[in-house]
Order: sequence, then structure tokens, then C-alpha cells
Amino acid sequence: MSADKQKPNFSFEFFPPRSAEAQGKFELTRDRLSALKPNFFSVTFGAGGGTRELTLETVMAITKATGIDAAPHISCIGFPIDNIRAVLREYLDNGIKRVVALRGDLPSGTTGVGELRYANELVEFIRQETGSAFHIEVAAYPEFHPQSATAADDLQNFKRKVDAGADSAITQYFYNPDAYFRFVDSALSIGIDIPIVPGIMPIINYTQLMRFSEMCGAEIPRWIVRRLRDFGDDRASIRAFGIDVTTELCRRLLEQGVPGLHFYSMNQYEASEAIWRNLGIDTPDSEIRSGKPADE
Repeated sequence: MSADKQKPNFSFEFFPPRSAEAQGKFELTRDRLSALKPNFFSVTFGAGGGTRELTLETVMAITKATGIDAAPHISCIGFPIDNIRAVLREYLDNGIKRVVALRGDLPSGTTGVGELRYANELVEFIRQETGSAFHIEVAAYPEFHPQSATAADDLQNFKRKVDAGADSAITQYFYNPDAYFRFVDSALSIGIDIPIVPGIMPIINYTQLMRFSEMCGAEIPRWIVRRLRDFGDDRASIRAFGIDVTTELCRRLLEQGVPGLHFYSMNQYEASEAIWRNLGIDTPDSEIRSGKPADE
């Protein structure tokens, strides 16, 4: 972890809404979470740039409605380099100052990987094209990327992104804080000293959590899985348990001086808002309490 004692940065992640109903839900979530005064929001980018225009529209809508910076994700695999250049220019023209640079996944049915194959190549390209115009976030994996051959390989892949010009990193979500602390110590041991912000996934749905974790390689501790299974279809109990577990995780991380927390909101405000309130983070919470209760 960074040695400084600066106030932690907080952020929330959204995905672009694709329907009128999803748009309404997104706007409600955006407004509720903006009341917490986070440092920035981020917006995901579909495989091969599948939501390019939606991502930009969502970023601009967030900034206009809240005055809070928003960082679009940008991926490279399966995406022609001229298109990446055009996206960067579009972001610059719209006053965007922060991006999240990822390798990404190939869209279904696509075989060509494009000129840039890895996230470190994308970071290097962004720096070549735009200099220091963007604050570049990259991904980190405390429990290691599922496609990495070894933990050492995964750490070297992370270092390549940092050496290419990354400013800070956001981790894949995890529920074992020791995995995060060991990862940060390992990163420091090979000269990586950028802020590594823990990614936080509130637990609200057992089936969804297990599916996501299977895809990304995040480990769910056995005791959490057993408790979630015991709740069956009791969604209220799952949500309450999940909020308690994630609150305690965040509390331990903050007590140990992490540089911030990045919440994967899934375009839902209730769990993130409840965790935030439980942590007692200093915000103008009169706006928070004026709305519906977190367990609606």
C-alpha cells in the first residue's frame, strides 16, 4: 500500500443501460450514489467495444447530472487500433480526464484479436497518443488472473502495465483481505508503488455471485458459500448477511490504510449505500436518509 496517509478515494462502477427500464434504474442509482460524493464513477465497455457509444453517453450523462468525474473503460482486444485512437480522441474532445484501460474479452464469434493484444500495450498506446492527458487505471488480481500460468507471471503482467504508464489500479473483487495485503506486498517487492485500490462486490444474489466468480476466478470463502446456501430463497437474509460481510471487509481494509475502495454497484444503490452508511464515511448523509430505506 501507499505509504502516505491521504484521505481514501471512493468510486462506483456502472454499466451502460440498454432499455428504458434500465435507464430509469441507472438514473436513480446514479443520483443516490452521487449524494455520497465519491471521487469518480466508472462505466464499463462491452467486449470488442460493443457499447462504445453507450459508454460515452453514460459518462457524459453522469458528469452533466452530478458534476462528478466519470471514467470510461476502454478495451483493446478485438478492436482495430484506428478505432482505439478515435475513441481516445472522442474522450479528449469531451473533456474526459480518466480512463480504465483493460485487455477486455473477444466478442462471441470473433477470431481476430487486433493489433493490441494485452493491457500493457493499450496503456503504452494511450501514453503515446495522448501523453499525460489521462489518469490511467488498470486492473489488478489479488487472487491472480484465471488465465495466468503462475502467480509470478501474473505479477509480472501487472508490472508491465505499471511500467507502460498506469497511474493506479483497481482490483478484482475478493473477500479474503489477506489475499489483497499479500498481493500489495508482493507488488512493492518488485518496485510497484502505484495506489492499488480494492474492488468491492456487495453480496446481494447468491446465484449471480457464484456465476461471476466462476468467470473471473474470484474465490468465495467456504463459510460464506455455506451461509448463503442455507438462506435458500430468502433474499432479504442474503442481502443483510452480504451487507454485514462486505462492511467488515471494507472496515478492515480501511483500518489498514488502503488508498480507497471501488464498489462494483451493478447499477444498484441499496447495498453500496448501506455499506457506506455502516462504515460511517464522512458524507452529507442528509441526502441519503431522505430516500427509501436500503432494504426496499
